[in-house]
Amino acid sequence: MPVSMFGFGRLSAEGKIGIASGVVFFSMLMSRTLISERVDIGTRASLFRVQFLLFINSLLLLGSLYIWKRVGRRLCGTRGAPSVPQRCWRLLVLIFLTLVHGSYLCMFFLVDTEPHWFSILSFSCLGIYVILLFFLFVFGCLNRLRRLLSRRRGEEDAVPSTSASQTVLALIVTAILAVYGLVNAAQPPRVIEVEIPVEKLPESLNGLRLVLLSDIHLGPTVGRSKLQRIVTMVNELNPDVVVIVGDLTDSQVTRLRSAAEPLGQMRARLGSYFATGNHDYYTADVESWFELLRSMGIESLHNSNVKVFRPERTQDWICLAGIDDLEARMLRYPGHGMDVEKALSGCSAENPIILLAHQPHAAKQALQQRPDISLVLSGHTHAGQLFPLTILAFLMNPFFCGLYRVSEHTLVYVTSGTGYYGIPMRIASRSEITNILLKSA
Repeated sequence: MPVSMFGFGRLSAEGKIGIASGVVFFSMLMSRTLISERVDIGTRASLFRVQFLLFINSLLLLGSLYIWKRVGRRLCGTRGAPSVPQRCWRLLVLIFLTLVHGSYLCMFFLVDTEPHWFSILSFSCLGIYVILLFFLFVFGCLNRLRRLLSRRRGEEDAVPSTSASQTVLALIVTAILAVYGLVNAAQPPRVIEVEIPVEKLPESLNGLRLVLLSDIHLGPTVGRSKLQRIVTMVNELNPDVVVIVGDLTDSQVTRLRSAAEPLGQMRARLGSYFATGNHDYYTADVESWFELLRSMGIESLHNSNVKVFRPERTQDWICLAGIDDLEARMLRYPGHGMDVEKALSGCSAENPIILLAHQPHAAKQALQQRPDISLVLSGHTHAGQLFPLTILAFLMNPFFCGLYRVSEHTLVYVTSGTGYYGIPMRIASRSEITNILLKSA
């Protein structure tokens, strides 16, 4: 039966790509539900990577068509044969979009001890793409609104010149923000000092220093040298406890073993601990990461808890617990899934409870189950990392960034993250190492 009978052939390029994106997304859902338990985890991970690359690139293609029409064609004019400068400009735009589409390939093929130059370049282009797409869309909407108002007033409108000037303005704003974002992300994380009152905190633990890390994202654009800088800064704080609240990595241990070595130099008097994030599960290599971290003296809290106490006062302790990330169950990762009751098993009501929960949504769910939790430490949001993604991160999470009082007895702290994911930019946010001082309430 001809495809045109269904009207597919008459769809615009954007419509066809949208349908293709929907098909790939549906196949991802089917893979997770119907065949995920019938194949081994390695095969499942490979299938997920292929589907993810197809899905993300189909979405990127929609934006690329929009950018090409606005920047590659309309800016140069559509009448007559293009001049040499116009051809050079279009070639530059085409190379830029090609680099954007190659960015996520680096996530799977160009991960090593230190970032590859192509990974840095392609993910930087992806950041520029996101900013440019946003401003082109906003300025385009403003232009349509202005045209509508002009028509109602019966005024003539010089649309082509206005559209071209708005495209140029979008390019200028994008360039300024991109340079700022690259410079900002390249800076060492800032150390945030936070004093948090904790009810039922024993006097012997009053003033306990807990250093919070999250969202380091070892992978295509974060390597050994950046991690070494983070570890050095942590050790200078002379912490009692160090916790890493998820998204430590974006790839497998075999690729990042050397990059992760500085973690073995981290020193905390009363121990270092790790709880998983969603990206740790995307690697399909969580157990190997647990083993590597254990060899470096970092204990993984896999729906489990430990008692934190000073050697001279073993009867005074904090229950430090960690839960698996929310998406572990969604991904049907064998033996993993958020379980608050299991994580807090054995925690006494007479002692303070500190929970490591990567996603703010997990923090909210955990508090609904166990309102006796004293403090939840989360990450995941990156404080938006990159404007305009800041808007989405703010709207989609119950806690965005900073310290929140949920009830008279409970607080939540969300870090903006110690690294960044993929795109080596930070706009309207900053990487942080959080130095928390626990005080008796």
